[in-house]
Amino acid sequence: MRSLWRISALLASAAVALAGCGQTKTGDGEEQTTTVNRTEEKVDEEKVRLEALDPSAYGNVEGLNLEAGTYISVIGKASGGDFWDKVKEGAEKAVSDINEALGYKGEDRVRMVYSGPSEAGDVDEQVNILDEELARYPQAVGISIIDSQSGDVQFDLAAENGISVVTYDSLSNYQNVMAKISTDNDAAGAEAADHLAETMGDTGEVLIFAHDSRSLTTQERVDGFAQKMQADHPGITVGNTYYLDELEELKQTIADEINGGTYAREGQEAAPIEDEGNRVAAEDISDEEAMDYIFAKNPDATAIYGTSGEAVMAAVENTQRLEKEDMSIVGFDATEEEAQALEDGLVEGLIAQNPYGMGYATVVACSRAILEIGNEAEVDSGYIWITADNMEDPEVAAMLY
Repeated sequence: MRSLWRISALLASAAVALAGCGQTKTGDGEEQTTTVNRTEEKVDEEKVRLEALDPSAYGNVEGLNLEAGTYISVIGKASGGDFWDKVKEGAEKAVSDINEALGYKGEDRVRMVYSGPSEAGDVDEQVNILDEELARYPQAVGISIIDSQSGDVQFDLAAENGISVVTYDSLSNYQNVMAKISTDNDAAGAEAADHLAETMGDTGEVLIFAHDSRSLTTQERVDGFAQKMQADHPGITVGNTYYLDELEELKQTIADEINGGTYAREGQEAAPIEDEGNRVAAEDISDEEAMDYIFAKNPDATAIYGTSGEAVMAAVENTQRLEKEDMSIVGFDATEEEAQALEDGLVEGLIAQNPYGMGYATVVACSRAILEIGNEAEVDSGYIWITADNMEDPEVAAMLY
C-alpha cells in the first residue's frame, strides 16, 4: 500500500509550548512574579495538506521557471462545492507561489483559471468547457474527467497543439496524459472495508452507494472495497451496488414491477395494472420511492458504503427518513455535512481525501510538463481515516473540507 497519511511526521510539529511571566502586587504592595505555563496546539493546515503528497516534489514549486504570462487551465467536475472549492484554492496557491518565487507581477504573472460545469457531473458541459479552454491555447490543462470515455478527441487536439494534459481526482486511460494525481482509491476502499467490518462484527450484508457509473475513480473505490471484504471478511456479504446517476433507470424498473404486479408502493397491494390509463411511468416515481425500493429489496442489509460525499449523505438522509438507526455507514470525503453527520453519530467513519493537495499538485505537474522536466506517472494525493474520536485533532481537522 502506498503512503497514506504521515501522521507521525505531523505530530512532531503540531504542539507548541508557550510560557509567560506576569507580575502582580500582593496586599502589602510588594510585587510577586508568577509563571504561567500553557500549551497550545497549532497546525499549519497548508503544510499538512502538502506533506501528504507523494512524491513530495509536488508539494512545492522549486525549479518551476515558467515563462512570464504562462496560462494553465484547471477543469473540475463542478464549478463549486466543498471539494472543488478546495481544489481551486490549492491550485491558486501553487500559482501564487510560482509568481512569488519568480518575481512576476502584473501582466507577467503566470495565470490559472479554474472552471467546471454549473451542475456537478454534467459531461456535455465539461466537454464544452474543455473545447473553450483549448481554443484559448493554454500551455497545459489539468482536468478531472467526469466520464472516462469522453475527452479523447480533445486530448488529441491538445497534443497536436503542444498543450500538455494532466488528470487529477478522476482519471483517464488516455495514453498521452503527462501525470495522474489522485487518491489511492483501491487502498482507501480497502481501508474503509476493514473499518466497516469491525463495526459490523465481521458479519452481515453491506450495500454500496456509488456516485457515478462512468468514472474510473468510482470503479476503483467499489472494487477495492469489495475485494477486501471478500478476501479478509468472508462473513460479510457485499450486496447490490446502486449508482446514483442511474436512478432514472432504476425508476423505470420500479414502474415496470408495479405495473407487472411484482412490487407495490407503500400502502398498496401488488397486483398487475391492466388499464393503460392507470399504469405507472418512470417519471411518476420520486427519488424517495426509489430509495424505498432499494431498502425493500435488501431487507437484510445492515451497512452502507458510499463512494463520495453525495453517496454518503444519500445513505444518511434516507436511513434517517426510514428510521433505520442501526445502519452502519462509512464512505469517502469529509464535507461540512458529512463532518456533522460524523459528529452526530450517523456515520462511523470517512475517508478524507486531499483536494487542496490535488489542486496544488496539478499546477505543479502542469508546470513540469510545460518545462519538459519530467513527471511521475502517478502522484498519490493522500488520504486519512476520520472518526468522531479523532476529528478534532488539529492535524486531522486540517483535512476536513
